[in-house]
Amino acid sequence: MVTVRDTDLPDLLISLGYQVKRIGRYYTTQEMDSIRIKDRRTWFRYSEGIGGDAITFLQRFYNKSFPEAVEYLLTWHGRARDSPPVSTPRQTKEKEEKVPFTLPPANVDHRRVFAYAAYVSILKEELIPAMGCTEPIALAYAAAKAAQVLGTAPDRVVVDASGSIIKNVKSVIVPNTNHLKGIPAAVAAGIVAGKPEKQLEVISSVTPADIEAIKRFLETREIEVRHVDNGFTFEIIVTLYHGDSYAKVRIVNYHTNIVLIEKDGQILYQTKVEGESEEGLTDHSLLNMADIWDFINTVDVEDIKETLDRQIDYNWAIAQAGIQGDYGANIGKVLLSMDQSVATRAKAMAAAGSDARMSGCELPVVINSGSGNQGITVSVPVIVYAKERNVSRETLYRALALSNLTAIYQKTPIGRLSAYCGAVSAGAGAGAGIAYLCGGGFQEVAHTVVNALAIVSGIVCDGAKPSCVGKIAAAVDAGILGYQMYLKGQQFYSGDGIVTKGVDAMIQNVGRLGKEGMKETNEEIIKMMIGC
Repeated sequence: MVTVRDTDLPDLLISLGYQVKRIGRYYTTQEMDSIRIKDRRTWFRYSEGIGGDAITFLQRFYNKSFPEAVEYLLTWHGRARDSPPVSTPRQTKEKEEKVPFTLPPANVDHRRVFAYAAYVSILKEELIPAMGCTEPIALAYAAAKAAQVLGTAPDRVVVDASGSIIKNVKSVIVPNTNHLKGIPAAVAAGIVAGKPEKQLEVISSVTPADIEAIKRFLETREIEVRHVDNGFTFEIIVTLYHGDSYAKVRIVNYHTNIVLIEKDGQILYQTKVEGESEEGLTDHSLLNMADIWDFINTVDVEDIKETLDRQIDYNWAIAQAGIQGDYGANIGKVLLSMDQSVATRAKAMAAAGSDARMSGCELPVVINSGSGNQGITVSVPVIVYAKERNVSRETLYRALALSNLTAIYQKTPIGRLSAYCGAVSAGAGAGAGIAYLCGGGFQEVAHTVVNALAIVSGIVCDGAKPSCVGKIAAAVDAGILGYQMYLKGQQFYSGDGIVTKGVDAMIQNVGRLGKEGMKETNEEIIKMMIGC
């Protein structure tokens, strides 16, 4: 599978009929001149702000499912069976040289191969850097892209946003703006100083002069914010006007998913939106706890090392900043004043990271399921326990892979935004990772997750703000308690409220609760927050 992921992209594109040319250190094609191929392994298309590897290229440009893309590449390398050719208008050429293919272990079926590749891809897609709360940053990203398309400074701005976006942006500080809050601040930052190619780090390079320019923009430009309900929980439409000219960018379903770019009545880019599905991302339906457990115990850590190293470095740094600085309600410091046990330190450091992030700290965070708070919650407590137990770096990687994938699995049926607090999923994931570090097997991990969800699955999300920190501490505490319960022979049983038999069934119950059961709750929270 390493061979599949490391497919030589220039050779693949040549075989698909593209005219590939080299420009300095990069490759591009005559057909898509905004695409850049780096190190012959990864691509990025600047006109759409998307990129990936050979698998994602076939998914994006040939409408292949994840298994179909993998099967095609296995065939291309001469190792798969019964794979149909890619449907393409270009003449396919025979590849002259084949990279040696390493077979998976004996008796491994294709489903397991697909799951392995999918889980590596999911970690790479979900664990990406972001500066500040991701919803205002998504607004800044859309605004920066619209400003790039407009090509001049706008004199008027209209922002249409779903209720859940408004909820999550209302009370949080936008980084690099001198502590400004809200949608206008996020959009102004993106217009004035945003670099759309950086996506969720779009305003990471703001200068002091830029901050003054953002302030002036807010004082001198009309920015209209409108609540829209087009049937999408996650929707952002930013329209910039300059005289009779305009540029519009629409994002739907997840933070970097641009589905429309329009200028002066001309559609520059548009992709079909299939409801609230996350088109363009690896299929999450392959996630289940048994396969996650198999993956974290068998994965070649080189496949996930770079992704997890970045999560460790970024998230630990902001946790330390939170402990050392004066942010929000300083929940991390309050917890440490109570006692110094490893369990309290795990909660305190996670809380401290969120303390800093919710209150304007300009350090980036590696997110999970679209959320920086969830990225902190799912990783920092596991790092604390790894330090306490002095485990190897490889063991930490496997524990983090478990915690991250467990959290993503829980969030998948719920969606990116809802009235269900995402810290709950991340805290249960952290509990799973901690159970692994403490020597637990699959049963210990499964019961930890079920117990944790039984304890805190009723916490609501009322937007991003300093009180998220207390919810994070409670969720991590539930994860740790869930594991300790099982060690003492205690557990919650099927029929206890929403608890049901089996960890996967429990996760599906919670997903149903968060997605369907809490729709009206979310609407009432939004009404309270925006005064409807």
